[in-house]
Amino acid sequence: MGELKVKEKEIVVPGEILAVGMDFLPAGGTFREDDNIIASQIGVVNLNGRLIKIIPLSGKYIPRRDDVVIGKVVDLWLNGWKVDIGWAYDANLSLKDASEDFIEKKSDLTQYFSYGDIVLTRISEVNGSKIIDVAMKGPGLRKLIGGRIITIVPSKVPRVIGKQGSMINLIKELTDCKIFVGQNGRVWVNGLDPKKELIAVEAIRKIDEESSSEGLTDSIKLFIEGRLK
Repeated sequence: MGELKVKEKEIVVPGEILAVGMDFLPAGGTFREDDNIIASQIGVVNLNGRLIKIIPLSGKYIPRRDDVVIGKVVDLWLNGWKVDIGWAYDANLSLKDASEDFIEKKSDLTQYFSYGDIVLTRISEVNGSKIIDVAMKGPGLRKLIGGRIITIVPSKVPRVIGKQGSMINLIKELTDCKIFVGQNGRVWVNGLDPKKELIAVEAIRKIDEESSSEGLTDSIKLFIEGRLK
């Protein structure tokens, strides 16, 4: 008898065994190796009778070790916090990775991070598709107070940052805003002047929409200067 190793809509990664035996047939995004049906790409499991296929996660953020991301604290548990980083499964922030301080398990964890807190954090470990660990130890990693979060397509992040930070520094200088860009496509913008903060947001969204345009840096500079008048 064949054995199904995954569930409908489960997220799998390349090399993961989806089923064993000849009762199931490989379709898109999968292949057979001996008795096993194996995933050839990251995506969501789709089961149709005996057919197993993978629907790719196009445009979605795929966690990678050492990525700096913007997350939201969504739960507290005995050993730390759960953080939404825009992936199918929440990341784990453990007590030992949350602070340079020693945090006892019986401590009031909300003194450090609480529900809804926005954090700039680093992915410290990726184990398969379901177990992601993040850490707050490192230069610049912190809780982000105030401001607003916008979301862009993760693949557009390098365009928003620009070569050696040229694009994001241009936006910061012209709008007097603090801006952090997470590799997961979340951008935190905080300005003292609400109008300038809005212009910074508009500029980032413009880059997201027009990322393939030539002369984009000059175009964004003119756009911001025009909106500031």
